[in-house]
Amino acid sequence: MGGRPSSPLDKQQQQHLRDQMDTLLRNFLPCYRGQLAASVLRQISRELGPQEPAGSQLLRSKKLPRVREHRGPLTQLRGHPLQWQPIFCVLRGDGRLEWFSHKEEYENGNRPLGSTALTGYTLLTSQREYLHLLDALCSASLGDNTQEEPDSLLEVPVRFPLFLQHPFRRHLCFSAATREAQHAWRLALQGGIRLRGTVLQRSQAPAARAFLDAVRLYRQHQGHFDGDDVTLGSDAEVLTAVLMREQLPTLRAQTLPGLQGAGRARAWAWTELLEAVHAAVLAGASAGLRAFQPEKDDLLASLEKTIRPDADQLLRLRASVAGRMRTDIKGPLELCLRRHVDPQLPRLAQTLLDTVEALLEVVRTLLAQGVDRLSGHLRQSPSGTRLRREVHSFGEMPWDLALMQACYRETERSRGRLGQLAAPFGFLGMQSLLFAAQDLAQQLMADAVATFLQLADQCLTTALNCDQAAQRLERVRGRMLKELPEFEGDVLAMGSQALTTEGIYEDVIRGCLLQRIDRELEKALGASDVSCTLDGCLEVPWEQEEADEETEAERGGAACPRQPGSGAQIQPLCPPLSRGTLHS
Repeated sequence: MGGRPSSPLDKQQQQHLRDQMDTLLRNFLPCYRGQLAASVLRQISRELGPQEPAGSQLLRSKKLPRVREHRGPLTQLRGHPLQWQPIFCVLRGDGRLEWFSHKEEYENGNRPLGSTALTGYTLLTSQREYLHLLDALCSASLGDNTQEEPDSLLEVPVRFPLFLQHPFRRHLCFSAATREAQHAWRLALQGGIRLRGTVLQRSQAPAARAFLDAVRLYRQHQGHFDGDDVTLGSDAEVLTAVLMREQLPTLRAQTLPGLQGAGRARAWAWTELLEAVHAAVLAGASAGLRAFQPEKDDLLASLEKTIRPDADQLLRLRASVAGRMRTDIKGPLELCLRRHVDPQLPRLAQTLLDTVEALLEVVRTLLAQGVDRLSGHLRQSPSGTRLRREVHSFGEMPWDLALMQACYRETERSRGRLGQLAAPFGFLGMQSLLFAAQDLAQQLMADAVATFLQLADQCLTTALNCDQAAQRLERVRGRMLKELPEFEGDVLAMGSQALTTEGIYEDVIRGCLLQRIDRELEKALGASDVSCTLDGCLEVPWEQEEADEETEAERGGAACPRQPGSGAQIQPLCPPLSRGTLHS
C-alpha cells in the first residue's frame, strides 16, 4: 500500500482505458467549447454592469489559499508483504503528499518513495472505523464474507493512525508516534484535501466556470441529475472521476472473480487494482486536456475579440429570447414550483442558514479574540519588534490550521442536518457543500483581517501612545465585525449559460427558482436576530435580473433603490495620519 509495484494491468487493458477516455473527451469537448463562449459573455456582462454587488464593504484579500508545508517522521504500512516501516513524510503547499525513506533523502532533494495528490481522499483516525469500512468493502463490493484469521491484516492495534481512503485509489495507512503528532498531521492533511478539492470552485477564471458547467451538462446528458462530489479536484482529476464512476460496475464484474485472497487481503488487492486503473485514466485525461490547451487558448482569445464589440446586442438578444421563453412556460413552471418546490423551501433555507449563521458566529469570535490579543500586547509591551510579530500572527490567522479548526468543526457538526437534504432532494454532494462552507469561512477571515489591517494602518501613527493606539484599534474592531453578518445570504451560487436555446431555457427555469429561494431566504433572515442583507450576495442569473427589472417597472418604480456597492472607497474611522505604522 505504499510502494509502487508493477501495474496489474496489461497493455491491452491500458489501451482500452485510454480509448475510453478518448471517447469521453470527444463527447465532452464540444460541450466545453460551447460553455467557454457562454462564460466569456458572462464575464463581459459583469464588466458592463455594476462592478461590485451591494452589501458588505470588507476588502477582498489578495492572498491565495494555501496549505502550510508540514513534515515529520511517520510509519507507513507498505511493501510486499505489507509491514509497518519508518518514513519521513512531507505535505507540500499545493496539497501534495510525499514520503521518503529517511529525512536526509528529503533534505538532499532525492526522489520520494511515493507521492500522491490529496484530491478525493477521506481521512480517518479511528482504526475501528477504518476496519469497518474495509470489511464493508470486502462484503459489499467484493461479495466476500470470509472470516479473517487471527493474524489478519491490521489486526494489531495502531495507537495513533492516519488512514487515507479514496473511492478509486489505493488506501494509504500511516501512524504517528504521539497523539500531538497525529493531531498536527490530521489538521495538515485535512487542509490539503480541501485545498486540492476546491481548486476549480474557487477560481473566477472563465475557463474554470465553463469547465464546471460543461461537466454538469455532460453528466445530465448521461442521465445523472443528482448533485454529488464528482467536480472536486483539477480538470483532469474531475474527468478521471467521471470515467471511473462510469466504468466501476464493469470493472467489478470483469476483475473481481480473478482477485486472489480473501477478506481484507482481497479488499487491499482491489484498491491496488483501482490505483492502476485510476493512474491510467488520469494519464489519459491529462494528455487529452494538454492537447486541447492550445485550441482553448486560441478560442478564448478569439471569443474575447468577437464577443466584446457585440456584447450589448448579444445581451439584448438573449434577454428577448428569455422573455419569450418565460411567457411560454410560465403556467406549467408555476404549477411545478408550487407543487414540488414551495413545500420544501422553508426547511431547505433554514437548514442552510443555520449552518452559515453558526459558521459566521465562530468567525466573529475568532476575529474579536485576535484583535483583543493585539490590543492587549500593544498596551502591555510598547516594543516595536513585539508588535510587528503580533501583527504578523494576526495576518496569518486565516492560514492557521489549529485556529481555523474551530470554524471547520462547526461545518462538520452541520453534516447531520445537511444530510437530511439527501433524501428529499437527491443531493449527494455533501463533501462539496462542507468544503464550500469551510472555504467561505477562510475567505471571510482573510477579508476581515485585510480590512482590519488597512483601516488600522490609516488610523495609527507613531505619535499615538499605546493606550490611544489600542483605543483606535478597538474602534476598527467594532466596524470590521459589523460587516460580517451581511455575508449571511452568501449561501447559493448560480451559474448561467448564454446564447444557446438549451442554456437560455435552463436559465429561465433557474432564474424563476432562484426568485422563490430569494423570497424564502428573506423571510428566514427577517426572523433572524442577525442583521444581514441579501441584496447583491447571490450570483444572480441574467434571467432573474431581467425579471427583477420587469417587476420593479410593474410596481411603478416603487422598489427601494439599491445600496451603494462595496466598490465605494472605505472611509477611515479617523483622518488618515502617517501610514506604514503596522507594516514597518
